[in-house]
Amino acid sequence: MKISVHSFRKIATLSAFVGLSFLSFQNIQAQKYGGNPVIEGMFTADPCPLVYNDTLYLFTGRDEQKEDKEGFLMNEWQVFSTSDMYDYTSHGSLLSIEDFDWAAGNAFASHVIERDGKFWWYVSLTHKNIRVKEGFAIGVAVADHPLGPYKDAKGSAIVTDETPNVIPLNIDPAVYIDDDGQAYLFWGSWGEARVVKLKDNMIEMDGEVQTLKLKNFFEAPFVHKKGDTYYMTYAGSGYPSKTEYSTSKSITGPWTYQGVVNELLPISATNHQGIVEFRDNWYFVYHNAQLPKGGVFRRSVSIDKLEYTEDGLIKTVERTETSVPAIDKSGKVIQTETSKKN
Repeated sequence: MKISVHSFRKIATLSAFVGLSFLSFQNIQAQKYGGNPVIEGMFTADPCPLVYNDTLYLFTGRDEQKEDKEGFLMNEWQVFSTSDMYDYTSHGSLLSIEDFDWAAGNAFASHVIERDGKFWWYVSLTHKNIRVKEGFAIGVAVADHPLGPYKDAKGSAIVTDETPNVIPLNIDPAVYIDDDGQAYLFWGSWGEARVVKLKDNMIEMDGEVQTLKLKNFFEAPFVHKKGDTYYMTYAGSGYPSKTEYSTSKSITGPWTYQGVVNELLPISATNHQGIVEFRDNWYFVYHNAQLPKGGVFRRSVSIDKLEYTEDGLIKTVERTETSVPAIDKSGKVIQTETSKKN
């Protein structure tokens, strides 16, 4: 069942009123804002945005830890969607630990990408049988629609602790398909990042795992492209983390460090991001811990504007309580008429 995840709405008035010498009613223009966090009905984290058929989908983890307990407790992933950046629909849990026979637990960060009409959902989980370091592995599920149904595409993990040149903590997968059709799988944590080419079938590595050199990298790589520039954003500068970024003219680097996208978050030590263009607007999708009873292990997905300078650098995100304004089918901000007494 589809459920609206917002329990309230905020109207932010952008028009100032000129003082009048008489009492009157005047129509004004206002923008609609849904408020941050955009998901209110549960604790969500590690968002991956995907645009398909004029709808923005958010694939998130779910924080289930009790308020008085320590440690991440994550058993499933959730899916939400919006067509106007104001109303968000919950589609429930469409993938969980139980969907992977080889997995033991810990449904950590994931990433979804479309290729040739199929949707590939890359996930990080602890492995039942393989543990040389911290025991995490990366697998993938596939579906014919963003809302599934999804099934394990390989029947085994793509990356495990036994894969040559992996890292102690194999989490936070992110896949990017370059203009020539070559797919790349990125991942990383504890200050180490890796990348490997994927075969066209999207479930097998095509070559050796390569070490990725990124200044201040801690975890959570995510690639997007604007114009002829590739942007690699990631959690940086240790733990707690900021979101930082580097740029390149090639998906294979070298990467030039550019600075901070999102500063340290109150309460939340992790800072996991996704970036998306939707109807000619750029958005920064992330989590904080701003819901009531939120915390380090009880996070909440939020969205704010992503803006660039004239020379293509990313401006530091201005985090808001309002989120972004509602937009229409053309991507323009929706203006609503309200009435105010002067």
